[in-house]
Amino acid sequence: MRVALYEPDIPQNAGAILRLAACLDVGIDIIEPCGFLLDDRRLRRAGMDYLELAVLRRHAGWDAFRQQMRGRLVLLTTRAEISYAGFAFERGDVLLLGRESDGVPDAVHAAADARIKVPMQKPARSLNVALAAAIVLAEALRQTGSLPP
Repeated sequence: MRVALYEPDIPQNAGAILRLAACLDVGIDIIEPCGFLLDDRRLRRAGMDYLELAVLRRHAGWDAFRQQMRGRLVLLTTRAEISYAGFAFERGDVLLLGRESDGVPDAVHAAADARIKVPMQKPARSLNVALAAAIVLAEALRQTGSLPP
């Protein structure tokens, strides 16, 4: 299982997700361009010393990512009808998170094998991307028996 960040634009969130992935032994894909430099001090502060443990792959863009990607592409999106809690995850899934500012383009949305959401009460619109990643990744790892010991 992997987590992919589509053109992330907030370094603190990317750092928190990198730390999450490092702690849970999950690889990370960053689909560029990013809205910050990967050596940004805010990214390092959020990721702390865990960034060195992260298994990170950078991709020059969406097409480069798709050429190297294996497994199902599972998009976390507020536009989904299916809750993550009712979704059957597989070990090879790639959980895709969009830009904090505007998600993913329609073409990327359409390319996903599945689209899932974290349900929430109205009038709330969305969670912080790092929180959504943590909620869904934990459930995906639990379902597949892949949580660290």
